[in-house]
Amino acid sequence: MDIETTLQSFNTAASRLANLFNSLPDPDLQVYEFWTARDLLMHLTFWHESFARNVSDLAAGRKPHPLRGRLSDLNQQGVESMRNLPPEAVLARFQSAHALIQQNILNPALTLIPYKVGSRGYTPQEHLDIVQAHITQHTCDIEKAVSKRRPQA
Repeated sequence: MDIETTLQSFNTAASRLANLFNSLPDPDLQVYEFWTARDLLMHLTFWHESFARNVSDLAAGRKPHPLRGRLSDLNQQGVESMRNLPPEAVLARFQSAHALIQQNILNPALTLIPYKVGSRGYTPQEHLDIVQAHITQHTCDIEKAVSKRRPQA
């Protein structure tokens, strides 16, 4: 698959998430044992903003500053950092980060994009694939939780 097709899939996944949240009856719907749909949006936004910062820095010729720490700690930190924001504000941040990624991801200066300190860098296509799969997985899980909550006819 070429990078333009991968980017299209990435954009589709982001739109699907946004559409889901715009129609979600209860953002505090429990999806996993410890995380709600709102928590998942905060989690995805945290990582999307990190991705956006890294590609923006690389495209501008600046040294990127990938996240540092254990994955579980970073995931919790990301959710906690947005805990007091309404879902609409978190979604706006996600979409802003997404626009920044779109603006920079095809820049030829991007060869390897850092993910977090201590992990290998990823090509733009690899990074898009990974993030698209991440967004899709959580979106599917939220949709499953919504469908389980609907009364059966």
